[in-house]
Amino acid sequence: MSQPIQLSMEQQFSLRSFETQVQKMSHEQAQDFLIQLYEQMMVRENMYKDFLKHEWGIGSKPQFEL
Repeated sequence: MSQPIQLSMEQQFSLRSFETQVQKMSHEQAQDFLIQLYEQMMVRENMYKDFLKHEWGIGSKPQFEL
């Protein structure tokens, strides 16, 4: 990639809205929120990995419980 990926206008608006919400949080609320956000990011990453493995036909076969 020669150029950085830019945010759409809608994404920029969403980012500014998010920024305003975070600024209104207490320090403790912001820390808790950040931890939850990071956990969601990791879950999403795992979902993407599993999806790609499935689509590309790589990785272990799913195991079903009987």
